[in-house]
Amino acid sequence: MAKLSEKDVLHVAKLARLDIGDKELPILQNQLLEVVDYVGQLSEVNTDDVEPTSQTMGLENVLRIDEVAPQNCLPQEEALSGTDKTHNGYFVVGRVIKK
Repeated sequence: MAKLSEKDVLHVAKLARLDIGDKELPILQNQLLEVVDYVGQLSEVNTDDVEPTSQTMGLENVLRIDEVAPQNCLPQEEALSGTDKTHNGYFVVGRVIKK
């Protein structure tokens, strides 16, 4: 059986961006310990003769050629006609990423 300290649980909670209280800590510690033990059991399974696979349903990527349909496109002037916040033919928007 693996050992997990409260410090370990708090670290995992921080990585998961979970705000846990003092009452929840022992509950989550036990639950996380059960998960770690289960993963440990899986590592004991002999998989020497098993081919690696990412999925088993025979799914394939469906791709298409990305073609521009001019009849579905607005001229630039019409696309920008609804705002006065433009610069060099582009929309001007507020900063999205703060860092």
